[in-house]
Amino acid sequence: MTAEAPKFIHLRVRTALSLLQSMIRPKDLAKWAAATDTPAVGVTDDNLFAALELAEALSDVGVQSITGLTLDVLEPGVTGERGKLAFIAQNEAGYRNLMTLSSESFLTPAGTGREVAFGRVLECAEGLICLTGGGDGLLNKRAAAGRLDEVRGRLKDLQGAFGDRLYGELQRHGRQEEAASEGMLVDLAYELGLPLVATNDVRFQKASQHSVHDVLLCIANSAYVSQADRPRASPQQYLKTPAEMAVTFADLPEALASTVEIARRCSYRPKKHKPILPPFDTKRGRNEAAELKAQAEAGLKERLKIVQPAAELSVYKERLEYEISIIERMGFPGYFLIVSDFIKWAKANDIPVGPGRGSGAGSLVAWVLTITDLDPIRFGLLFERFLNPERVSMPDFDVDFCQERRGEVIEYVREKYGNDRVSQIITFGTLQARAVLRDVGRVLQLPFGQVDKLAKLVPFNPAKPPTLAEAREMEPKLDEAIEAEEQVADLFNTAEQLEGLYRNASTHAAGIVIGDRPLVELVALYRDPKSDIPASQFNMKWAEAAGLVKFDFLGLKTLTVIDRAIKMIANKGVKVDLERLPLDDAKTYEMLQKGDVVGVFQVESQGMRRALVDMIPDRFEDLIVLVALYRPGPMANIPVYCSRKKGLEETTYYTGALTPWLKPILEPTFGIITYQEQVMQIARDMAGYSFGEADMLRRAMGKKIRAEMDKQRVRFMEGALAKGISEPDAELTFDACAKFADYGFNKSHSAPYALLTYQTAWLKANHPVEFLAASMSLDMGNTDKLAVFFQEARRMGVEVRLPDINESGADFTVEEGTVRYALGAIKGVGKPAMLSVEEARAKEGAFSDLQDFAERVDARLVNRRCFEALAKGGAFQSIEPNRAKAFASASMLSAVAAAAEEQRNSNQVSLFGDEPPQRLKLPEASAWGESERLDNELASVGFFLSGHPLDDLLTGAMRSRITLSAEKEVVGRDRQSLEMIGVVRARVEKPAKAGGKFAIVTLSDPSGEYELFVNDDLLQSSRDTLEVGQRVICKVRVRKVEEELRFSMDSVKELTKASIGNHEMLLVRLSADAPLERIAQVAATLQKGPSNGPRGAIRLEIPVDGDRVVTVELDGRFPVDFGTMQAFKSVPG
Repeated sequence: MTAEAPKFIHLRVRTALSLLQSMIRPKDLAKWAAATDTPAVGVTDDNLFAALELAEALSDVGVQSITGLTLDVLEPGVTGERGKLAFIAQNEAGYRNLMTLSSESFLTPAGTGREVAFGRVLECAEGLICLTGGGDGLLNKRAAAGRLDEVRGRLKDLQGAFGDRLYGELQRHGRQEEAASEGMLVDLAYELGLPLVATNDVRFQKASQHSVHDVLLCIANSAYVSQADRPRASPQQYLKTPAEMAVTFADLPEALASTVEIARRCSYRPKKHKPILPPFDTKRGRNEAAELKAQAEAGLKERLKIVQPAAELSVYKERLEYEISIIERMGFPGYFLIVSDFIKWAKANDIPVGPGRGSGAGSLVAWVLTITDLDPIRFGLLFERFLNPERVSMPDFDVDFCQERRGEVIEYVREKYGNDRVSQIITFGTLQARAVLRDVGRVLQLPFGQVDKLAKLVPFNPAKPPTLAEAREMEPKLDEAIEAEEQVADLFNTAEQLEGLYRNASTHAAGIVIGDRPLVELVALYRDPKSDIPASQFNMKWAEAAGLVKFDFLGLKTLTVIDRAIKMIANKGVKVDLERLPLDDAKTYEMLQKGDVVGVFQVESQGMRRALVDMIPDRFEDLIVLVALYRPGPMANIPVYCSRKKGLEETTYYTGALTPWLKPILEPTFGIITYQEQVMQIARDMAGYSFGEADMLRRAMGKKIRAEMDKQRVRFMEGALAKGISEPDAELTFDACAKFADYGFNKSHSAPYALLTYQTAWLKANHPVEFLAASMSLDMGNTDKLAVFFQEARRMGVEVRLPDINESGADFTVEEGTVRYALGAIKGVGKPAMLSVEEARAKEGAFSDLQDFAERVDARLVNRRCFEALAKGGAFQSIEPNRAKAFASASMLSAVAAAAEEQRNSNQVSLFGDEPPQRLKLPEASAWGESERLDNELASVGFFLSGHPLDDLLTGAMRSRITLSAEKEVVGRDRQSLEMIGVVRARVEKPAKAGGKFAIVTLSDPSGEYELFVNDDLLQSSRDTLEVGQRVICKVRVRKVEEELRFSMDSVKELTKASIGNHEMLLVRLSADAPLERIAQVAATLQKGPSNGPRGAIRLEIPVDGDRVVTVELDGRFPVDFGTMQAFKSVPG
């Protein structure tokens, strides 16, 4: 029995890729088509974002995909009227024209929106079927207005270009304008011999979804559902059945039949394509394979001139020949040459490039071509982890560049291969749980506080945001609210239907594709308004499926820090060559062992610092292990690794019989399976896998597909038994590897990143001033981070000098072994303005006074606010010691700068010729007191540079057992509560999970800065006390959470001298093994030394017999100040 011929085919479906216009997801459309036995579906989004995805999804369920496009078309003429036309690809030529028209709508729009010129449509008619646009069509408004001749003229123009591929489109959504224009369009179609076609402009799947779709349109248009004048969809715009459409168009059955005719005329759909790469110009007449071999062999010689080989030369040559053979067999020589070329260009142009990331570091070819900077043979990295001959897939190098100059490398690639052959990759933002609740609540006009409270109950996890359904399982209060109130239930019902829909388009942070022809011939293009470089209209998955090859150009700030530090070091005559940097520097490991890692790549967190102190790293392998293990899951193995490394726990290899097999592989990690490469080595050595097969095993274990795991278990067991390994030991090993696959890490990724950790640590340990200056320059816009670096500089004994208009640069600089504070880091000035100041100074020398400064700077950049900020920050102090006077003169100086700028721009000659300009009489002002000066410094710089407001209270603070920030970690280990003082430097309020708010308050005392958690009750009762700039004394509660100390504020009040006491005494707490002789020497030195401040007693607390403490007061009077405290802190114990 033959299937009944279709009576109607949907040709005008919009999917969710018409952003915020439709609720229909591509996969849902495919499911609907399969469930309803629909033979074909036509999609006409206003872009081609989903063209390939839809074609594949529909093809997978046996449904014909008809690819179309809806465009806004701009009429010629003065009025510039616009309207929609729809186009359907009949064949490959038609699809190419769709890509051209869609690309032009984004890249070169004809009007102010995304219109394509009417004439351009006529030029691109080949292979396209044109529908006149229905209710929103180009001709409908004119038809509704009775402008018969104009409509006839446009139809004739279209008919001339499209011939019998032009259809008069009729839609019946129940709109008045459709009814008003239909009669004229039908008459003209009959007059001109045009076929009619009936369509439905589909925006949602079911009729019941109309109200939810209405909310979506309100989100798109920032409107309320209750508004009368706003865009609306018709309740008819759902996926109607052929029977429903037959009823709607009962009077025009030929219009329904045209939909089937159009479907039959269409014979093309977008298809997947093998990878397409541009040919690499070898410039030597060699093919790509020969060029790769020649460059690799030459590169190996160059590398081994610098790096001591880790094995015999024959090992390197054999590995190189093996890799080249695999690369050639898989067809990837060009890929390696392209990546190597742009990396070599970057290095030749002094653009820092990272040592590698991801599995690419396992390739020797990559190393000798300078794509990566770690010898894979030395570090046991596997090529098959990167390129597996058993599973053909594109190689993928992720390349890190200096974040400030990454764009230059991309521009080089565009120039080399052609601007029209290089693009970025589109990405899509979605309506996620919290955001969609807020959006729906807003358009429904529910109370903001109620919606905000519900949204905050959704667990916050940026790495993997939960869905609303998952949130309801995780947070019972959500279901309680839904059950308690009907409007909350409606809110969630609507939000759950809209959740996950695409909200906006942007571009991939790093991905670049390079084609062998203009990319518009392969994929439609999009332009992000924030970028000058086009992007593919397919996201990464579908761009690669279309044959485009992605190259990742990532920006990494650490590379810029390293580069700047090395250049500063060179200024003192020391050359640092990272390629020759020894990996066994004692100072570097000593610093890492202490956890002194502020600014060191990847290891700054409190948990990482604790792990370093516990591990006592003394070899590079320790850093590779730490990078691999410090993640959820494997983190539990860090204490085991540390204990075994220190000899506190025996290193075992599961069983005695397994030791000969596993020890050679796991000995570097003390018997712990740490890397994916180790699993691959175990499979090879114990079960006879090739490395390619072992990579397939690793993948199967990671995906945990039962059938594949069972198959691999049999294969592993057979191989192990054949090598004489017992069945229990083979089972044990397989299960251990499978368990590891839950969290296995790629050593080829952790090793290059550990190298960056080591390089930054080496710079800090050996050249701290330059390292700090470079680090601070790269975090110039982050006051909190600058404050951390400032405290670190103090701890390391590195002076940070005040900003100075004649000495400072726009960035932080090194000056006579100190760090000079950057002008560009002063709040409210901006780096461009300070670069102009540097330029003026370089051109005509140092500024002699405030007037000279004002007359020479660029007034377009240096305004009154800049003058005030510079004065507050003390930057004018060398030319005007009175900061208050400089501040009071800001308006006058700004006017002088503007006048001087105007004179320069008009090329006017001064009325006084060569006479010196008239000297200004600047306003007098009383100098700021210490407190006011420091408060203004705080406002301008973000923290205290030249002193601290609590310095005069420090002696009293120490006497009354106040804990300073520098000692809270030590003191907090032994006490549950502390008393602390500080100036409020910042307060950040955040929503609390249970409602209300909490705050993180940053406080500054003379020894450093610290943060305290403040709960909602204390925040509300003490909000005024916790304003920025307030001096406070607070009770602090200490909690230990997984070995980390957490500090929260229990109470707070204004700080006065009376509140902390005025007795001069220093209390020194010692450990039981403290060197008392050394304490006595320090005390004698301090007693004899000069001191301008008060002197007092020193009391020692010495623990004896367990918990008992003996108190001893030293004879004599000593300086009681911060310097004394630091002197005692330098003594071990």
